[in-house]
Amino acid sequence: MKNQTDRQIQMTRSNKKFSTLHALVSGVLLCISANSVAQSNYKESSNSFAFYTQTGDLKNLESAKKFIDAAYQTRRDSTNTRVNVLRAMIYSSMAYADSARTIKNATDPINITYNSLGKIKARDVQNYAAEMKYVKQNLAAAHISNANKALAKQDYTAAYNSYLKVRDLNIANYDVTYNLALLAVQTKQYDSAVGYYNQILKNDDPSASRYLELVNVYNQLGNKQAVLNTLQTARTKFPDSKNVLMRLIQEFAQNTEYKAIVPLIDEAIKYEPQNVELNYLAGYSNETVGNLEVAKKYYQQVLQLNENNYESNLALGLIYLNDFLRDENDNEAQYNAQNLLLKANEIRPYDVNALKSLSLYYEKSGDLAQLDRVKLLLNQLSNN
Repeated sequence: MKNQTDRQIQMTRSNKKFSTLHALVSGVLLCISANSVAQSNYKESSNSFAFYTQTGDLKNLESAKKFIDAAYQTRRDSTNTRVNVLRAMIYSSMAYADSARTIKNATDPINITYNSLGKIKARDVQNYAAEMKYVKQNLAAAHISNANKALAKQDYTAAYNSYLKVRDLNIANYDVTYNLALLAVQTKQYDSAVGYYNQILKNDDPSASRYLELVNVYNQLGNKQAVLNTLQTARTKFPDSKNVLMRLIQEFAQNTEYKAIVPLIDEAIKYEPQNVELNYLAGYSNETVGNLEVAKKYYQQVLQLNENNYESNLALGLIYLNDFLRDENDNEAQYNAQNLLLKANEIRPYDVNALKSLSLYYEKSGDLAQLDRVKLLLNQLSNN
């Protein structure tokens, strides 16, 4: 009886060992089977993606997506570097090539691409340099496409943010930086725009127009000194640029720095000899610094271009009036002062400056009747 019991106990132990061994073997077989399936899906995905790169057919890309998703089911597979690299390549291709989003996904392919990139260990990235370059180029193209769509809707903030993402991919070429500069201006981020423009001016061979664009940004910031510094730098780099010269003269005029205009104005007038405003500015600038004979020449040029120009008739009339007031025997000065001031008064009959100038003239010349008429008109204007 005892021997029979011992045999039963031994058989029970053997059965337990067999069951345990069977469970272990089954588990190993399941792992091998799952791993085999994942590898098969990866291989199918890789083959489909290769066909896509050769043909550009989105059907092949969709097939690659289906198989890589199937190979991405377990935690182990979803953290596998090789799987995530291929997945990033596939989804970044969709992000760019399938701009109409005909291949359906739960979330945007751009986001899925970044998700896969985030699971690739930093130490492994260098082993996939070509693949990473491919992914980044696709992402950049997708972001630029989104920026263009935003620009079509005049959504400059969205376009700017898309270009920031391009920059963050370490794709900071000239076009990206320049578009960031333009969009920073559009979104009134002027300090950021200055930074981008300075990168352009420092790292590339910029055109004169880039300096002028930066001048406009500084103008928005109200930084007059930076405006002037930038223009003077541009003038040094582009001495033959008409636009730089004209903008520099404009800045000097706005700041009433007429002494600085005098040595530049002749060159500017060579570009536009028929420009009335430019000739008048030349006359006024030279008059301000005491070059009266030169000033006369420019005022006369204005009147040859437009005899009804009020400012030049008055300015030139005042120069001759001063000559006449200093020397009442200067008949030429008296004649010119009278004609020019009367012309100015004819153009603007109620302008106080012309009337006051005529009052001085009539008082000096002794024409009391005309003096009384002018004074009466001045009194009427002052009472209104």
